[in-house]
Amino acid sequence: MDKDPLVYQYAIGKRKPYDYDYGNRQGNQNAGCPFCDVAHLENIFEKDEDRIWLKNKYPTLQDTDQTILIESSDHQGDISTYTREENQKLMKFALKCFHKMLDSKKYKSVLWYKNFGPKSDGSLTHPHMQIVGLDKKDGYQDVGEDNFKGFEVGKSGDVEMNLSSRPVQGYQEVNIITYHNQDLDTWADLIQKGTQYVRSVLSHGVDSYNLFFYPMNDGQGTCCKIIPRFYASPYFVGYKISQVDDSDTLKWEAARLKGFVTGGISLN
Repeated sequence: MDKDPLVYQYAIGKRKPYDYDYGNRQGNQNAGCPFCDVAHLENIFEKDEDRIWLKNKYPTLQDTDQTILIESSDHQGDISTYTREENQKLMKFALKCFHKMLDSKKYKSVLWYKNFGPKSDGSLTHPHMQIVGLDKKDGYQDVGEDNFKGFEVGKSGDVEMNLSSRPVQGYQEVNIITYHNQDLDTWADLIQKGTQYVRSVLSHGVDSYNLFFYPMNDGQGTCCKIIPRFYASPYFVGYKISQVDDSDTLKWEAARLKGFVTGGISLN
């Protein structure tokens, strides 16, 4: 099994713009927001209204093909605050871009994720996702199907929502799965509801989260995993041991999440 880390190219990284306050972090904090300056964006692959998929101007990782998906022209936007229709369009566009790289078969694996907030390792506030092709590494080698299973919140058509009983990191991770890339409006709605729940209800509101997207069923389905970001447990940092809440707490959390979600979405 390949345990080699991804190699970060510091000389490129120190030129990246950023607007989160990380103290002495290297980078250009006064560069302005490049994603707001649409007229000067380069190497654009595809557009859909104000959603833009383009090559990452600062490819900091060796042996990768790094791309950015700008979600919106709203600098302060987020999945949790878009209109329902805007978010549905975003998730369909992003899934299409992801599959263009995945189906090209050019890479050992393709990763699709989103950073939000100061604890997510994000550098820019402007809402965006990243789709990254890894030339030599299987980014999914340490993630298995059991990481997508857990305490059911509900189902609707092809889509299931649950709280992971075997999280990748911990403690509460929300899985939203479309098993055949169908019912994508419902999938997008549940992702939006999940981020709203994390930001406003879970632990009295969380300021940071990540979204990670995993191909399932030989690429015929997709799991979106919402990971609220706290300061990582020393068990995970030092030993890669994830932690999870006890079963009674997860059952209670799943019921609370279902009550939050079913305010606008019908789940079985």
